[in-house]
Order: sequence, then C-alpha cells, then structure tokens
Amino acid sequence: MENAAGNPCSVPSAPASGVSMSWLTLYAGCAMITVEEGSVLALVYDKALRIATQHPLPIVQNGDALIRVHLAGICNTDVEITRGYADFHGILGHEFVGVVEDAPDSKLIGRRVVGEINVACGVCTYCLAGLPTHCANRSVLGIHARDGAFAEYVVLPPRNLHVVPDSIPDDEAVFTEPLAAALQILEQVHIHPTDSVIVLGDGKLGSLVAQVVRLVGCDLVAVGKHEEKLAKLAALGIATAQADDVSGRRADIVIECTGQPSGLDLARALVHPRGVIVLKSTFHGTPPLALSPYVVDEVTIVGSRCGPFAAALRLLENRLVQVEPLISGVYPLAEGVQAMARATEPGILKILLQV
Repeated sequence: MENAAGNPCSVPSAPASGVSMSWLTLYAGCAMITVEEGSVLALVYDKALRIATQHPLPIVQNGDALIRVHLAGICNTDVEITRGYADFHGILGHEFVGVVEDAPDSKLIGRRVVGEINVACGVCTYCLAGLPTHCANRSVLGIHARDGAFAEYVVLPPRNLHVVPDSIPDDEAVFTEPLAAALQILEQVHIHPTDSVIVLGDGKLGSLVAQVVRLVGCDLVAVGKHEEKLAKLAALGIATAQADDVSGRRADIVIECTGQPSGLDLARALVHPRGVIVLKSTFHGTPPLALSPYVVDEVTIVGSRCGPFAAALRLLENRLVQVEPLISGVYPLAEGVQAMARATEPGILKILLQV
C-alpha cells in the first residue's frame, strides 16, 4: 500500500476479533498512529475533519449487529456534509462492505455484508405504509443521528444487512449503495425503450446511472464536462457529449446527477415539454429556482434517493455494470483527511478507504 504521497507504507492487519484488541498501531503517511484500548480509529467531522484515535467502540443494543468494516467509499454527500449539508456531526460514511462480528442471529456472524443506510422505527405512518426510507423517526448512516462507516466498526440492525455473494470482491461490493440509488430511478419512472434519455453528470453516480439506464435499451446520452470521465463511459459503449456542446438537444427524460446547484437549470434546458426531470443531487445551500418555465412546459420533477440493494447485488454478480473503472484511488483509513481532499479534485471519481 502507498500513502497519499505515493510512498510505500506498511499498514498492519486488524486483529481477527477486533473488539478484544488492546491496542493497534497504524501508519498514516508513514507516521505512527496508536489507537488506545477500547477505542477505534475513525474519520470524524465536527466543524472540522479529523482522524480520531480515541473514538469509543460503537454500542451494540436493541438487537443490532456489529460489523467490522473492510472497505468504504467516499460519496459526494460526505463532501457536502463538510460544507454544511444536513448539519451532521460525527463519523462520516455510508458506503461500505464488512464482516459481521456480532449479531442476534448467529448465522450472520462471519458473513460479508453491505448495509442499507436508513434505520427506520417501524411504527410511524410512513413505515406502516411501506416507506421505511421516509420514516419520520429515521436515523441515516453517517448523515443523520447515526455514526457512519468511516471507522473500524459500524452498527446496524440485521434487517438492514445484505449478504454479499462470494463472487463479488470487496472493491465492487462497496458500490452497492450508490448502485442501488441508481436503480431507484427505474422504480420511480417507467423508462421505455423508445424514450430518449440524458444522464447529466459524468461523476461517480452519473456513471452508475448511465450504466443502469442503458439496460433498458433507450436512446441514451451521458453529458458531462470531463473528457477522461466521459471516455470511460464511451469505452462501455455509452454515447457521450460535452455539456457545452448540447445546444438544441432535447430528451424525454433528463436525470440530473451533477452534484451542483446549476444542474437543474441545464436539465430544464434539455427536457422536452411534458418531459421528466429526475433529481439525484444533494448539496449544501438553497439555489434560486424560477418555477414558471416548469409550469408552462408541464415538466414533471421527481426526487430520487435510496434504492434496492438486492437488485444492485444481482447486477454486480451478473457483471451487468462495471465499477472498477470508477476507482480513482484507495487510501488507508488513517489517511482519511487526505483521501477526502483527493475526492474533491477535478477528474477524480471514487476514492475508497481501506480499514
């Protein structure tokens, strides 16, 4: 493994039974970090981003499962939280793969899993209506009222966990959550093979969305600003276009994945009257919005968030999407601050944290 400067570093493996460790020495940028007894290493945001070496082990209660994190992915939402989005303070991270070390069901122990991020109460109006991702009392992993996965351990209810097939390696399984989010579009909008579709944004999520929508057989174009990112999609057989070269182009459905406030305006310019705009971006701030053009053209706007994990795992298992080209780098958790900075650089796609 190399550190952020590209120099070789030795990062010791975690103990087989992590919760019984008395201490653990790691190396960040080839500098020694000692994690104290009863603590875990974690990437914490609390008005500033920092590596915590004395963060307490997560408390397992109410029938939760304890998962030893193997690999976690940095999402644009994690970056936006450091800019003020969701007013979250705690351990970041909601994309992960790990191994269950403790659970009420012994059959889960030792299994490799990924986890849905919304923890629902099960008794509110939305839960009873079959909408647990909109639970009025929910916590959200690494985003709202629940510590996330940029740590050695994470806690989730067993009902949130999905066992990863043996054929899917960690560096693919870690994409389950964003791939599920891409699939949610197909749960919400009926995309016909005869529809014209523009996926707006050539980043991590946009690339996954384009691969998912392509499976429908529609007339698809991925629009972005970065030649290298668009080239990765073109290599998969997906038509691409530069954002500054789409004048006059229109589509029945535009899926906005730019992660930028300006994305909606461009989506509006690209959608047909009575077309559909699907919004996937979350970001800090409140952009101005002129509503009249949407009313006049009778445009439907659909917000889209979390999606089906089981379906995402099937796509990965059957090799129907390619995620390896999206990995721009892997950092040890001890270099999490540097990894987050790297994730914001132009041209970078997915940065992973090895725990």
